[in-house]
Amino acid sequence: MTRKYFGTDGIRGRANTHPMTADIALKVAMATSRLMKRDDGDAHNRVVIGKDTRLSCYMLEQALTSGFLAMGMDVVLTGPIPTPAVAMLTRSLRADIGVMISASHNKFEDNGIKLFGHDGYKLPEEMEREIESWIDNPDLVSKDLPEPADVGRANRMDDAIGRYVEFVKSSFPRGQTLSGLKIVVDCANGAAYKVAPLALWELEAEVVAMSVAPNGKNINKDCGATATEALQQKVIEEKADLGIALDGDADRLIMVDETGTRIDGDQLLCLLATRMASKGFLKDNAVVATVMSNLGMERYLKSKDIDLIRTPVGDRYVVEKMREGGYDLGGEQSGHIVISHFGTTGDGLVAAMQILSIIKESGKKASEVLSVFKPVPQVLKNVKFEKGAKPLEQKIVQDAMSEAEQKLNGSGRLLVRPSGTEPLIRIMAEGDDAGMVEGIVDHLCAVIGKA
Repeated sequence: MTRKYFGTDGIRGRANTHPMTADIALKVAMATSRLMKRDDGDAHNRVVIGKDTRLSCYMLEQALTSGFLAMGMDVVLTGPIPTPAVAMLTRSLRADIGVMISASHNKFEDNGIKLFGHDGYKLPEEMEREIESWIDNPDLVSKDLPEPADVGRANRMDDAIGRYVEFVKSSFPRGQTLSGLKIVVDCANGAAYKVAPLALWELEAEVVAMSVAPNGKNINKDCGATATEALQQKVIEEKADLGIALDGDADRLIMVDETGTRIDGDQLLCLLATRMASKGFLKDNAVVATVMSNLGMERYLKSKDIDLIRTPVGDRYVVEKMREGGYDLGGEQSGHIVISHFGTTGDGLVAAMQILSIIKESGKKASEVLSVFKPVPQVLKNVKFEKGAKPLEQKIVQDAMSEAEQKLNGSGRLLVRPSGTEPLIRIMAEGDDAGMVEGIVDHLCAVIGKA
């Protein structure tokens, strides 16, 4: 069944436009409370609310807070903090619900609401459907509301940043430091603008911080994990050992070696997988990734007797598969990396700490460590479509896709799918013949655009 409000990563859209309005945020909070509120006698249930640095976060934070308080839930407000920090604090504070207000890597005009359960995992789809059934229910704001003496309280958490910094540092090998490494960190003017430079500095790195002056409108603007050009240039200018790029809510990690070369999530995931396997820390010698991960990575892992288990696109599906099979490591090409020993969701800073420890122990340059496998030529392009349009259902598109798959003839892969967070059709093809792959994607873009 199609969900009305929730996509692959919570509710997301243009701020102050349905469904990302104060009214819907209020109802989301009340609906979530109806579903998850426990009866503990006189004790109030607890909600942790974090946010990134978008201007619209103020509006949504207040609306969500009002909704939870009206339902008798106590609210802990962390201020700007990464998504994985909200997941961690939800568990640490024994809260019933965690909420992150963020549109991740999207532009500032967008925003979103991500919900976590008491265990720090994103809510399953069936629970999101139950919440949706309450959002539009007229009984939501009129049935069995708490008495005046039973409404909730809201408090600011002053040490949220410090708690998360200590958590990140605790994932770094005991007795090891980053002394001797010069690191440029691009915080995307987002949620990690304080915590990332601080954690690296406290581990004794020489830190050059970029994009750490959020103004509500510059999050992800020409910076961060989705736009690494400025970081690549800065690493070279500073003669740094490497660069770290996070996205707006810091659940993604992209790195840059000392030559200015961009290193994507596939390379980082592959490095971690081979490292963990060599130490016996990789359950069933398997790693979880999505259908977007490069064929070159799959071939390389196979040569090391490591299985690659693929899922649909979206870190929630990676985590679901990891939980289902008890796997230790999973991630996406886009930079979401989940290490189950440390957390319940993608964590750019924790993943960076694991990569940095490998570089530090090796004594080698980043370029000698981070490029693990040779990628198969892969082309990814997007086609924007109007709301309500269904171009992939048209025969001309289906015929073009069949023709493309015949051209690849088992030597590559084709993936055409609608984005789960934006009104885009994503077309990806990969294979050993770069020219053919480029031609296939361009042709499909033209056909789908026309459709």
